[in-house]
Amino acid sequence: MALYEHVFIARQDLSHAQAEGLMEQFGNILESNGGSLVHQEYWGLKTLAYRINKNRKGHYGFFRSDAPAPAVVEMERQMRFHEDVLRVLTTRVDTHDEGPSIMMKFKSSGKGHSGHRN
Repeated sequence: MALYEHVFIARQDLSHAQAEGLMEQFGNILESNGGSLVHQEYWGLKTLAYRINKNRKGHYGFFRSDAPAPAVVEMERQMRFHEDVLRVLTTRVDTHDEGPSIMMKFKSSGKGHSGHRN
């Protein structure tokens, strides 16, 4: 099986619980097709660089998986048909990094955007 990293953006009008429910739903699709989830993270509601289907913000979800290609194809197919999912990105990787993703490290370090320049 191959290693993958997946990021998706869900509509802004979903609740935090609904966005995490989507992550669980898509993880179940992978597992039912012979794959496994290694790690998952909810990155939060973030402002988009440009509007997508009239949405200015989106809920970001991230997970790492170890799955066969047909499982990933099926999960992506269902994501693309889901009305709450705006964008999907899947990347095949050679190894999974240990610990949290770079987004979570950035968030926990307190180096977020302060709104003004130095």
